[in-house]
Amino acid sequence: MTTRIHPLSRRRFLTATGMVGAGVVLANCGGGSQSPGAEPAEGDGGASGYDGPNVELAFWNGFTGGDGPFMQELVDTFNSENPNIAVTMTVMEWADYYAKVPTAVQSGNGPDVGIMHIDSLPTNAARNVIVPLDDVASALDLKEGDFADAVWGAGEYDGQRYGIPLDMHPLGMFYNKTVLESAGLDPESPPMDRQSYEAALEALASAGIQGHWMSPHPFTGSMTLQSLIWQFGGDLFNEDGTEVTWAEDPGVQALTWMVDAVNTGWSPKDVGQDADAIALQNGQAAFNWNGIWNINTLKEIPDLQWGVAPLPNIGGTDAAWAGSHNFVIMRQRQADDDKLAASRVFINWVSQQSIAWAEGGQVPARNEVRESAEFEALPEQAALAQQVDYLHFPPSVPGISEAFADFDQALNEAVLLTKEPAAALSEAAERASKKLEENRERYDG
Repeated sequence: MTTRIHPLSRRRFLTATGMVGAGVVLANCGGGSQSPGAEPAEGDGGASGYDGPNVELAFWNGFTGGDGPFMQELVDTFNSENPNIAVTMTVMEWADYYAKVPTAVQSGNGPDVGIMHIDSLPTNAARNVIVPLDDVASALDLKEGDFADAVWGAGEYDGQRYGIPLDMHPLGMFYNKTVLESAGLDPESPPMDRQSYEAALEALASAGIQGHWMSPHPFTGSMTLQSLIWQFGGDLFNEDGTEVTWAEDPGVQALTWMVDAVNTGWSPKDVGQDADAIALQNGQAAFNWNGIWNINTLKEIPDLQWGVAPLPNIGGTDAAWAGSHNFVIMRQRQADDDKLAASRVFINWVSQQSIAWAEGGQVPARNEVRESAEFEALPEQAALAQQVDYLHFPPSVPGISEAFADFDQALNEAVLLTKEPAAALSEAAERASKKLEENRERYDG
């Protein structure tokens, strides 16, 4: 059987594990709504459209994978409907994007509009790379009730909004129906709680199948561990992101559950990067906790019988990891009111048309789109959208992604059976706490 891995998978996740730390700190650290490009919008700020002179907008993002053509189609349609606005989309690897954008903005050669992951917003806001968007939200009459609560709140930093959410991309449970049936399990009713999930893994083991390959890597092991910590009632950080809390009892329980899966034989040892996804595709595993972008990957595999569902509740509390792409407006040396107005029109238009983006493997952040009949007609995406009320994002703290390098190390050590879960988490928390303290001094200066 042919195996495919979504070309964007690891690239997307790199940005949530420290790559956003690349780049330069711009002058006057600390944001400030009076800087060029951040002035309040005049009139309706472009909410009713743009009737000014012809403008060209540079739009940068990292959609190098299967989602790229969907965004390009949206841009092309927008350009055809707005002849006085010409949006040019530039795509690069996410890691390159986050490294290049700060330097480009500092030199006056940055894009007008961009996409950033939600955990990148506070760092780039603190560096003065992006400008506050409260005026955009106000002009376009965008408010909390228009979006999923968690994703709307996560787009704020230091009392100001820096991102207009486009989507959410949650973790979900993918399952191989043929493998489940071979072990005498119902392929149309996957297990959704700890008791039934572990019973399914036992049944699979009795049939000679290691049902859930536990990844020791950031992708997708870190997403899994984060989800489990929330499910066991814990958190990664305290509410304001000043303290690391993943080494507390819920974190130990979560990581222990992953390690026990290896020790009991439900998972092989030393699972390689992406091997968990390949095992599901090849019929070697029944379950794979993976991101929503995996939908289109599996659709490309002929004759594969598969399904997708929300994560099973292992710890007692419904919870799941998610990322989110947000529109941002870059800081400019010299503000151009026409470009700012046109940028608002573009952001609002794509947000309203995001059902097309959902087809690329996303859950729309905008409620009216997510609740539409058109979205419900996308059964796989709609299945993962059931988790929208309990998705989690990290606190809005500059540089917080750097702490995840230590979290990922703890995951790796424990799942590879080189260190006990409690010790791995505790040592990682100590290292990460120092980074948080250093970042507070760096970004508050």
